[in-house]
Amino acid sequence: MSFNQRLQDIRTGFDSGFWVANVSEIFERLAYYAAFASLAIYLNETLHFPAEKTGTLTGIFGGMVWFMAIFGGALADRLGFRRALSLAYLILSAAYFLLGSLGASWLAPVRDAVPLTGLVTFVLLLPALGVSMVKPCVVGMTARGSRENVRTLGYSIYYTMVNIGGAAGPFVASWAHRHLGIEQVFRVSALSVFAMFFAVLIFFRDPGRAAEVPPSVKQTLRNFATVAGNPKFMLFLLIFTGYWIVFWQEFIMLPVYIHAHISQAADVERILMTDAVVVISLTLAVNHVLRKLGAFHAVILGTLVSSLAWLVLAAHPSVMTAIFAIGFVALGEIIQQPRYYEYISKLAPAGQQGTYMGFAFMPIGIGSLIGGWLGGRLVHHFGEVVHQPERMWWVICGIGLLTTALLFIYDRIVKPGQEDATAANA
Repeated sequence: MSFNQRLQDIRTGFDSGFWVANVSEIFERLAYYAAFASLAIYLNETLHFPAEKTGTLTGIFGGMVWFMAIFGGALADRLGFRRALSLAYLILSAAYFLLGSLGASWLAPVRDAVPLTGLVTFVLLLPALGVSMVKPCVVGMTARGSRENVRTLGYSIYYTMVNIGGAAGPFVASWAHRHLGIEQVFRVSALSVFAMFFAVLIFFRDPGRAAEVPPSVKQTLRNFATVAGNPKFMLFLLIFTGYWIVFWQEFIMLPVYIHAHISQAADVERILMTDAVVVISLTLAVNHVLRKLGAFHAVILGTLVSSLAWLVLAAHPSVMTAIFAIGFVALGEIIQQPRYYEYISKLAPAGQQGTYMGFAFMPIGIGSLIGGWLGGRLVHHFGEVVHQPERMWWVICGIGLLTTALLFIYDRIVKPGQEDATAANA
């Protein structure tokens, strides 16, 4: 196919709603990662939560998205994409604005009437509800708004938009933090998604209902019970939670660690850009080099690389080694993440791929919740009690190495084989 023909296919192969939804995804990810990049510092230094509670609360922000996605997807199916997207962006606008206003004088009566921890927890749950509706709408619009000959390209565009937003978010947070104050980071996030609320209302048109009928709540619960009754698969998800406990430390406790034990003046938001920049730059090259490596072996290798990355920071704590550590964590992410979903998609019996993929997100959410709780306690114990803060990274690395070892054992002894999938399909 000639270049001109391919260009023509791109021009005519996507509905307008495809472009509106995917451009809005840039701003949604920008808002989310801007807020995430500044959240731990905001909770610890502005709202004066101790390290333990800061970790727990930040873990809630990162983790609940993946649990709420089950309900968000079902709600999006029933409301339609346009109404679900506009409602999601309105919820996100209010959530980020409230998050940045937690210390404001006009919220003083609420703070006096409600424990601050409870108030913050409630506000942190609101973005999860909004994001959980955005994701299925944008992915669904990518599928329905792309003609067959450009659908693969459509998904590539979607992932590109996600990564652009992921890289831009910490950069915007850095600028807002330095020039406007850390509270304004969350208001910039609110403004970003509020603009998308109007963009969806004005420019977005629903593609119509999908040909297939969404499963009923009863059928969905039955499917989940079936998957939960697969002990080998559930064991794998439980083991793989260890990877995400290791990974999420870069957003949950690394910013607090840098300010408390390396440099108070360090621009942690800009440091966190490293992950998205590495992912954008190296994904295609790494996937090409490792294309012949089996899916499960890639998961094991990626877990190992991300785990060992923290030893760089443990050996010599500095801003530069923090950047190197994040870069190697991102490299491990690139190695394992696409192959992880490939493994689960192949493992799922016919007709249950969607349910299995829904379960695939569970380790991400559980890892954030446990990682936040654990990370906060590690910073407190090693930094404030023992006064050897770098030792926390040996613990994090140890969790990753244990996860790697358990995955290796699972691969050799427990992993479902082709006969299991065949039996499940029977």
